Amino acid sequence: MTEVVDPNARIADLVGLLYVLTTIFDNKTDLYKLEKEMEVDIDDLMPIVYTGSRLGLVRAESGDINITSGGKEYLKAGIKSRKEILRNSLIKLEPFKTAVALGEFNLEELQDELQKQAVQTFNSPSGLHDLEVILIEWGVYSGMLRKTDEGFEAVKTAQ
Repeated sequence: MTEVVDPNARIADLVGLLYVLTTIFDNKTDLYKLEKEMEVDIDDLMPIVYTGSRLGLVRAESGDINITSGGKEYLKAGIKSRKEILRNSLIKLEPFKTAVALGEFNLEELQDELQKQAVQTFNSPSGLHDLEVILIEWGVYSGMLRKTDEGFEAVKTAQ
């Protein structure tokens, strides 16, 4: 199964989740308790839990959630290192895997390519908007992508 960044997940929410897990719950808690502490509905919490899990920053199973060593490393890192950690994790997830493979693209081209690969997450009426928000919030923020007049381009980094 293709793993995708949830269109409703935001970086600020992920950082908040990691801080709450670390400072309030000593790295592990029940999702119900986390929901109450963060004062959000479970429907609003789960997109960031799923995305944090796919990024390797948290682990959620059997109703519990805990911060991983990668999540602890992310919290302790400075802004430059945080962006690098995100880039290294996002490259394994859609839509970033396909975006980087395309190099330069506009939203419609990326959506078409994702459909060819059976990624259905962005096939809704709000699919193009969701793609743009994710690409800017996660991809441009992390330094993986750059916004251009025509769309986006992958940023080449020295490895």
